[in-house]
Amino acid sequence: MYKVFFNDRAVFLTDDFRKNFQHRYGLFYKYRNKGDLEELIEFYAKLTRINSLILFHYDIEELRDVFRSCFAHIDAAGGVVKNEKGEYLFIFRRGRWDLPKGKLDEGESYQQAALREVGEETGLQNLELCKPLLSTYHTYPFKGALALKKTYWFEMAYKGRGKPVPQTTEDIEEVRWFKPDELHIPFQNTYLLVKDLFIYLGQNIGTP
Repeated sequence: MYKVFFNDRAVFLTDDFRKNFQHRYGLFYKYRNKGDLEELIEFYAKLTRINSLILFHYDIEELRDVFRSCFAHIDAAGGVVKNEKGEYLFIFRRGRWDLPKGKLDEGESYQQAALREVGEETGLQNLELCKPLLSTYHTYPFKGALALKKTYWFEMAYKGRGKPVPQTTEDIEEVRWFKPDELHIPFQNTYLLVKDLFIYLGQNIGTP
């Protein structure tokens, strides 16, 4: 199964209709052709009161490829940064807490892009890549249409003592460390995508 975020909503691509019908609520659609799929995506993007769209096709890889072809495609990389105190780094941008990330420059690897973007957006240097995490997909407006961004996430370590500095040219207002027992603060005002990452890391995303 694949999951694509539309801000606080999600599209699920699956080849297991029965399991998803039993465990999910939302609009269900059996894939027929690309034209119908494009119309459905446009409909879902506008009709925000529907929280989930579940797309079913017996060949999930074919469904994924056709779904991706409906968007401009952008590759990005970012980091979940942890310091020696066990605190996690968040940025506050456009009214929400988020994680540092950005598009790949030409010729960059995902690892290089992740280190560069996190460094630029937070002002921190001497970041260390620890291990790759999962990749996420989300959509956003791009040149009058919707783009599909795939972000490769990495767990990172920071062992310095420098003070984070927000990259204001990228609309970042604040960079802040949160202790594990403080994560409910950013989670009250963040994206589902960010919560998914921390669930993957085994963190409790509920209130204390």
